[in-house]
Formats: sequence, structure tokens, C-alpha cells
Amino acid sequence: MPGIACSGRNSRDRKRPENLPLKAELKRSGVTYVHLAEMVGDKEPSVRNEPSMGKFSATFMLQSLEAIGVSALQL
Repeated sequence: MPGIACSGRNSRDRKRPENLPLKAELKRSGVTYVHLAEMVGDKEPSVRNEPSMGKFSATFMLQSLEAIGVSALQL
């Protein structure tokens, strides 16, 4: 499944809009990347790097949100 990518010349300088809902929900629920990695059965560097690279699958996002107990997301 293809990931979501932020493209353009200055993509490193912009906040990646696809990361914001996940990061906001992690912060709101008080879950760190270490805890999220444990919840989804992955290693912390992988969980931390995947969104920060600006590209991750919808499956990763849904799995992460489900792990922290988010059942609805308002965009």
C-alpha cells in the first residue's frame, strides 16, 4: 500500500500535515513513541522514524490510533 507523501521543494521546511493528527492524538493520550512501539509490536526507532520521514501508510496510522484507543478522528 503506498504511503502518504509530502512533496515539493521545501517539504522539509513545512510541517507535514499527514503527521499532525497522529502526533496530536499521541500527545493528547500521553503516549510516547516508546509506548506506541510496545503497543503495535514494533521497535521504537521504526515507529518514531516512519512518520517523521514524511511518508507512512494508512495502515500504520490506523494501527497506531487503534492501539491508543482512538475510535474517531476529526480532521
